Amino acid sequence: MREYQRKQLLERVNKEGATIGADIPDRITVQGEEIDLREFVFEIKRRDTVPEGERDRVERAKRNLRRERRERLERIEENEVAFAEGERLADSIIGIDRALDALEQLGSASVEDEATRQEAMDQKRWMNFLKKALGREESGGRGRGGR
Repeated sequence: MREYQRKQLLERVNKEGATIGADIPDRITVQGEEIDLREFVFEIKRRDTVPEGERDRVERAKRNLRRERRERLERIEENEVAFAEGERLADSIIGIDRALDALEQLGSASVEDEATRQEAMDQKRWMNFLKKALGREESGGRGRGGR
């Protein structure tokens, strides 16, 4: 693979938002073991929270996925593969990232609860900003512009 192609693949994999619209692979070999990744992720996400007995399984899966991602990325970084194989690896890395994103979201109560909490915090920050901005305007801004 040529250097510019390798850089192109690395940029694609490391680009923020690379997982937007990406699919979780149906099946993937992780650490030598074939798993139904999409089924596993959807099975876990169907529940509101991860049951106590499943937490170890989910954490182990996340560790293995991170390790597999790192190994695939190193194969591209070290230019060990042809461009076509590099493209396949890049696609699989993005799929692994998508699965990891989905599994990482399980830490919070739910996506909707987290979004509501974030929105409330954003509104509070905005109101504080407006109070400060308007407070400065009222104390020193009357003499400017129209009288």
